[in-house]
Amino acid sequence: MGTTLGTAVMKAFPYGLPKLMVSTMASGFTAPFVGAKDIIMSNAVTDVSGINSISRDVYRNAALAIAGMAKGYDPAAQREDRPLVLMTTLGTTEASVRRVREALQDDGNEVMVFHCAGGGGGTLDAIVEGRDVALVLDLSATEIVDHLHGGLTDGGPERAMAALRKGIPTILAPGNADFIIGGPLAEAKKRFPGTRYHMHNAALTAVRTQMQELRNLADHYAKMVIEAKGPVRFFVPLGGFSSHDSPEGHLHDINVPGPFAEYLRKVIPSAIPVEAVDAHFNDEVFADRIILAARDYLKIGVHA
Repeated sequence: MGTTLGTAVMKAFPYGLPKLMVSTMASGFTAPFVGAKDIIMSNAVTDVSGINSISRDVYRNAALAIAGMAKGYDPAAQREDRPLVLMTTLGTTEASVRRVREALQDDGNEVMVFHCAGGGGGTLDAIVEGRDVALVLDLSATEIVDHLHGGLTDGGPERAMAALRKGIPTILAPGNADFIIGGPLAEAKKRFPGTRYHMHNAALTAVRTQMQELRNLADHYAKMVIEAKGPVRFFVPLGGFSSHDSPEGHLHDINVPGPFAEYLRKVIPSAIPVEAVDAHFNDEVFADRIILAARDYLKIGVHA
């Protein structure tokens, strides 16, 4: 209970303000305590009950750590006047996302990139709620696809809704929509039979999505954007959705992106542009198309 109460208070503090919790809960599942904030969890090892030869060192180290952070804390450094851009990615779309990030940073924007592996997208959404955000580039659909089909990185039903409801200009793309993230290979084959698989590591398997699953994604996008209070546009790369979905990858299917783009156009409100780009997601051509659209929304003077 103490960890729950203490970290609940810490979550109300701004990003950058030092936050450290010594708790036995730090040795297990910490997501409920950390949430989307920059809370440091330190394992107490023994119960928080009296002082012993282990806990003495644990508390001493924690005290020194928080004292050092407090000494170096500079509230003025937290203030940023640059337009804030938020992006989502995974390693399988990093080549394109890096090019977009670098271009927008060179334009004078602050760009934050979030790794969508179950918590990154939710953190982006939380920052949208609390910060003045100029643009959201939600380019990784992983947490949405996993929500729809029972994958491990399920971002929940509200994933990506914060920016739409707040009226923040949003660019969407089906990065990483070519796979569901399953568990170990044997388990993934049981849960998602009859498709192709790529064993990322002993714990994670990329499970190839089929056309029906991508139609489900398009239908979900259509429901999402109905609530948008600001401009939204979609970009669909016809050459593949990730490095797995490429000629060098393990899950490539060139016959999927085109029909997905056509179906998306059919179900998305007609006022929202859906642009199919004859390139792979990680190609410079696709990244440059995102950059042009982003600059248009950011009013830099380059119009898409």
